[in-house]
Amino acid sequence: MNHNTPITPRPLPLSPHTGQAQRLASADQLRAQGIPAGEVAAHCRPGAWQQLLPGVFLLQPGQPTSEDRLHAALLYARRTGAVPQQGPDPMITGLAALALHRFSAAPPLTALERIDVLVPRTRRLRSTGWVRVVRALESPEPVELTGVPVAPVARAVADAVSGLSDAEAVRRLLTEAVRGGHCEPGAVVRELNQARLLTRPHVVDAVDALLAEGRSLSEERLYEMVREFALPDPVWNVDLRLPGGPHLGGVDAYWPDQAVAVELDTRAPRQDEDALWSEYTRKREHLERLGITVVHLTPRKLREAMEQQATVVRTALMAAPDRPPAAYVVVLPR
Repeated sequence: MNHNTPITPRPLPLSPHTGQAQRLASADQLRAQGIPAGEVAAHCRPGAWQQLLPGVFLLQPGQPTSEDRLHAALLYARRTGAVPQQGPDPMITGLAALALHRFSAAPPLTALERIDVLVPRTRRLRSTGWVRVVRALESPEPVELTGVPVAPVARAVADAVSGLSDAEAVRRLLTEAVRGGHCEPGAVVRELNQARLLTRPHVVDAVDALLAEGRSLSEERLYEMVREFALPDPVWNVDLRLPGGPHLGGVDAYWPDQAVAVELDTRAPRQDEDALWSEYTRKREHLERLGITVVHLTPRKLREAMEQQATVVRTALMAAPDRPPAAYVVVLPR
């Protein structure tokens, strides 16, 4: 038998979605189209097909593109093998996902040596080559970008940070997530906490900067809301105290004549979240017992529904004459 005899060419497999010849295929897909393993191996010679990852083939000569590598990583993560796989489909996460989310702080796809793929925790799959398998206890809902399922920003940031030791790189990613309007600080901190990354000093430092950044942005939006929707000017960032009595707590905006306060909820979801929430609740209940209406705003509400929040505040101000007079409180700069 002459082992150098060329194999009989056959048409490349067609994509079920486009009807075009596929650039990539898994061993399972090729087998389903009647191409046995021996023929696949014969195709994988210089200048023909290439095995990019175990069971994943580029059906073209030449260097794989960034898009090829993304789809190859997903094909590898979707491999079924002998055991049927359960749960959500895999998605791109980490720095590759942030590049697809157009983060300027993330390297371009062409510069990435590794692509992270998020899979359910129960998947029996190992990292290999340039693919790192990241496991999720609960898979988030993916976002589709350029035809690729991608982890939402908060999760992608946490997965990227898990592989970074450069404090400045971590800070840039966290800051862009918030400043770029991709997500709220709390969502990022929650993911970092669940990934047990808040024990790393360089991550904690970046989180502190992130929370300061998030609070500053929320305060700017609150100022904008008052100006944009012609609300009466409040006194800003003040402490409230009973005359000669205890400190009642700080509020972000206060209208003394109407006894209406606005408080921004910029808590970070860390281990002490329950204690912080209890403190918020106690302060709010105490102020309301004194006849002060407290309007609780979250950064997300301010960003996504500013007009609606302005209406809530205006309604509270207009309702003031119908309420019993509030207790007199001392207003001090914070």
